[in-house]
Amino acid sequence: MPWKLARLLLLVCGVLLAVAEPSSGQTANAEPQKVVMYATDWCPYCAKARAHFRKHGIDYVEHDIEKSPEGRAEYQRLGGRGVPLILIGEQRMSGFSEARFDSLYESTLR
Repeated sequence: MPWKLARLLLLVCGVLLAVAEPSSGQTANAEPQKVVMYATDWCPYCAKARAHFRKHGIDYVEHDIEKSPEGRAEYQRLGGRGVPLILIGEQRMSGFSEARFDSLYESTLR
């Protein structure tokens, strides 16, 4: 009798997972936007951005423009002036403001 209960639980879990996860080719929500930050170690606004990303579980890629020649070259190609320079999908943000970042981040999810 216990094996029947275990089998039933596995069946129910399988159904719940199938409902909770989108099948291949479908998305439940818009995919998370890629966030890229060009920064330096000493910049206080870069530190604020890092803390905000951590606090809200936002995945991001960081390029230190003083330590990474590739990061510096990309920053220059983008016409960067000052740090941080943050890219959210196709959106661009110079400097850092929580409210402005959140607004740009949310608008790119739509």
